[in-house]
Order: sequence, then structure tokens, then C-alpha cells
Amino acid sequence: MLTFERLKEIILAYPDTEETTSWDAWSFKVNGKVIVFWNPTYDAPVFKVPFDERDFLLEVDPDTFFTTDHHRPWPVILARPDRVDEDWVKANIDRVWRAQVKKRTLKAWDEASPRA
Repeated sequence: MLTFERLKEIILAYPDTEETTSWDAWSFKVNGKVIVFWNPTYDAPVFKVPFDERDFLLEVDPDTFFTTDHHRPWPVILARPDRVDEDWVKANIDRVWRAQVKKRTLKAWDEASPRA
């Protein structure tokens, strides 16, 4: 099960990330941009995803992923903490972090921890 504390541990392992609040919810940012936040109303993480990926996930795994009328206009998806796969969470965070972090930080990160 993905807990808020585990999500925090995953995200804060990345350089230049910070824990903060956005929309009255705990969130994590890099360069002032939200990576992911925890929606207190649904007690669920909200991840950034492109619209086409969101629609795909909603179709193929509605037991794990969902949206709301409020979130539908945005490229985000909610995940049920007891169902979401941690590898998917890590991949999503990595992708969003890489898109938002400063290029020099990304270069230093990749040089310090090369991928296999």
C-alpha cells in the first residue's frame, strides 16, 4: 500500500524537491512546480499524466485509477493507495521530475547515478 510517508520518501530522494502545500493539500514540487499531491478528500495521491495516458489508465485499470468532475479538466489522475503499483508511481515521479527540474540538476543526477 502506498502511504503518504512512502510517497514522500520516494519523491524527496530526488534533488531540488520540496514538500509544501497546494490547494489545501500536501504536495511536492521541483522548481516551484507540483510533481504530485495528496488529495485529502479522497485520501489518494494525484499524479500528473498526459490526457491520453489518463484516459487509457481509466479504461484498463478502473480499480486502481480514477478521476473526479473537479480533476477531469486537468492532466492528472488519482490512484487508490491500496492498489497502485509502486513501480508505476516511481516511473511517473521520475518522468515528471525530469520534465520540470533544472537541466544542470538533471545532468548532475544522471552523472551521479547512471542507469543500467
